[in-house]
Amino acid sequence: MTVILIRHGRSTANTSGLLAGRTPGVGLDDRGRSQAEQLTTRLASVLPNLTAVVRSPLQRCAETVDPLLSARPDITAISEPNLEEVDYGDWSNRKISELVTEPLWKTVQQQPSAAVFPGGEGLLDVSRRATAAIRGLDRVHGGENGNDLWVACSHGDVIKAILADALGMHLDQFQRIVVDPASISVIHYGEARPYVHTVNNGGVLELPRTPMKAGATVGGSTGQ
Repeated sequence: MTVILIRHGRSTANTSGLLAGRTPGVGLDDRGRSQAEQLTTRLASVLPNLTAVVRSPLQRCAETVDPLLSARPDITAISEPNLEEVDYGDWSNRKISELVTEPLWKTVQQQPSAAVFPGGEGLLDVSRRATAAIRGLDRVHGGENGNDLWVACSHGDVIKAILADALGMHLDQFQRIVVDPASISVIHYGEARPYVHTVNNGGVLELPRTPMKAGATVGGSTGQ
């Protein structure tokens, strides 16, 4: 069962240097819309095998998956609250350049598991809700065919938390992971453990021609 994690395309908040959080009305900028259109090409090899498209309820994620849904009109996007952006509380819609001077910023960078945003939620709670949602959704949408895949479109910190869990990393290490706008990451949830296939892919996605199996090859993959 394999999930393709997509971070939304570049937003108007990204270009303005704002921490959008859950602020309504934040959509993609021109670059972000172009990135969304390019996803159909980047995912062309797997489009026929998609079983579902799940997204955060926020506008920028809806706009990111719209081209994929146009290419697969038989699929209706599922809005999933547990994949929504971090509730940054009082930090929402403030300039990043201002937030870096806050004492909490150091905690976010060095010990994110202890970071709780004033008036918002903690990153540990984000990790718990997002990883539980992804694992639960994978059981529903992963399909029985080894070639089946599904898409989940979410936000940078949310995807980083999901990847950290799949990599067996403590949340305090998740700032080591880079997840750019419109990037693709892939996790295969096997019977024994998750396998991280791709992180922060900015190009065309290429997956093995044979189904990913629940077991690591001794000596490494053959690359077939």
